[in-house]
Amino acid sequence: MSAREKPSSGLVGAGILIVDKEAGITSHDVVARCRKLLNTRKVGHAGTLDPMATGVLVLGVERATKLLGLLALTTKAYSATIRLGAATDTDDAEGEVLTSADASQVTDAEIAAIVATLTGDIKQIPASVSAIKVDGQRAHALVRAGETVELAPRPVTVSTFEVLARRDVPGGFVDLDVDVECSSGTYIRSLARDLGRELGVGGHLTALRRTRVGPFTLEHARTLEDLAEQPGVSLDIDQAAQTAFPHRQITAEEAEAISQGRWLEPIGMKGICAAIDPTGHTIALLQEKGRRASSVMVVRPATLRG
Repeated sequence: MSAREKPSSGLVGAGILIVDKEAGITSHDVVARCRKLLNTRKVGHAGTLDPMATGVLVLGVERATKLLGLLALTTKAYSATIRLGAATDTDDAEGEVLTSADASQVTDAEIAAIVATLTGDIKQIPASVSAIKVDGQRAHALVRAGETVELAPRPVTVSTFEVLARRDVPGGFVDLDVDVECSSGTYIRSLARDLGRELGVGGHLTALRRTRVGPFTLEHARTLEDLAEQPGVSLDIDQAAQTAFPHRQITAEEAEAISQGRWLEPIGMKGICAAIDPTGHTIALLQEKGRRASSVMVVRPATLRG
């Protein structure tokens, strides 16, 4: 859909853009490129990816930037490659090697045993080069300035940590291709570090590709090259809301009321839902509290309807 065309929501250019980020650029670089390609300053992102990582990056465009803080993006999925036999100061291939050891004698059974301990509800120490703030400054900035950063363990959930393939690499290294599904805030490079440490040979991340964020997958994603050829969002604001939230069908009269900021009668729905009118448009995102179903975001105000 061209950025110059009118999406079905009636809100020109508004929607969610899922970018398949390439390696070597920052998430902020992607936002800047998309602003130029879509000819708008109203582009924001829901979470970042490290420069070395590729895959799903969720952006909001125009009015859909207001959706970003409401999206349930608490689960993520990754494909990654872990190298056993060396630990680095960044826990990935871009850092300097701190220790090395011959990993070729590590058995598949030993790897599986440690992977099991890193699956489920665990406490994880984030990578020191993460974006976590320490005394108001990003940890990675402090590390670059030569300071030693120690981060406290954090509770995370690793629902899936599966080794798909093993490759023995010259030099005594072992490369593992893995799939991980986890809660937001989980660091895959920290899983690589901890796996290597517990095996006694060191480990770091050599490749990372995010395949899913919440309900948004690579199937929704577009590369920057695709976007340059055909500017536009991946999902217009209606499709985005209806993909991300449960549905509540409302009447035309209810749509008119909620578009003007009034509330509806609750029907027993938990969490946030998309209120959809008889024409298929998302009028608002609703949340029930007590005797009211009130809007947490009016997607389609009365002034933009019709």
